[in-house]
Amino acid sequence: MRVLVTGGAGFIGSHVSARLLRDGHAVAVLDDLNDYYPPAQKLRNLEDVRQAGALEFEQGDICDEAAVERLMSRFQPQAVIHLAARAGVRPSLEAPVLYQRVNCEGTTVLLECARRHGIRRFVFASSSSVYGATSHVPFREDDALQQPISPYAATKIAGEAICHAYSHLYGMQMACLRLFTVYGPRQRPDLAIRKFIGKIRAGQPIQMFGDGQSGRDYTYVDDIVSGILSALVLGRPYEVFNLGNSHPVLLRDMIATVERVVGRAAVIEQMAVQPGDMAVTFASIAKAQTMLGYQPLTTFEDGVRRTAEWMAVL
Repeated sequence: MRVLVTGGAGFIGSHVSARLLRDGHAVAVLDDLNDYYPPAQKLRNLEDVRQAGALEFEQGDICDEAAVERLMSRFQPQAVIHLAARAGVRPSLEAPVLYQRVNCEGTTVLLECARRHGIRRFVFASSSSVYGATSHVPFREDDALQQPISPYAATKIAGEAICHAYSHLYGMQMACLRLFTVYGPRQRPDLAIRKFIGKIRAGQPIQMFGDGQSGRDYTYVDDIVSGILSALVLGRPYEVFNLGNSHPVLLRDMIATVERVVGRAAVIEQMAVQPGDMAVTFASIAKAQTMLGYQPLTTFEDGVRRTAEWMAVL
């Protein structure tokens, strides 16, 4: 299969692209290499991907319809895995208009270009943040999405909605995947596990927001990639899936795990809870298990250890 991966130079996208190449697919990556975090890391990611096979790379903006059209005309993909986005809850509070443009307009541009080129398979990376201010756990795909608490979450709800419209109108096969706190090698430097490993290892203080009782359904990147590739070949008109671990880890326990892996105690600065942060994320994965054969296999401590080993050789 010929697959276009947007955001393929990023954390999850580079792992997806490498797996596709190892499985014998042709892959083109579209990524703007923006400076949300250092572009040099994304270029290193691409070099790692190229170890898995020949890769076509195009630097470009998903909101640039002419650029997307040119790439699709040249590469002629049979499927799109759309991972490109402005990421992160907290930064979206500072730049909501940018998040709306990239995450909503960019998704619409990709869908419209895919429609014109007869591309039927489309996988959209959504987020656990869409569940918002809810006390009902675990989160199920049929829960109402009426209380997003960040611009980022709102843009992901909008992305799912426009995917549904294109599936309904044009017969495209859509899978919207709500990803739950992905971690592992190549993780973005602003995310907690990578940040905490680096700071604790260096003896620097870490910031703990709240009392340590917040929970995250940390999911190792290899398990997420397996779910994404299963969704790619599902062949259903429109489905939404949670891809998580279904075992939330409290913040204080995450810190304790990093301490064990690194072999050093953390110096903790207590901070107030951040606006936009959810108290807990907790995926029901029964639907993904049944329909995708999805099964997360990596324990949290093993995943943290693999991440620390990757960081040690940077």
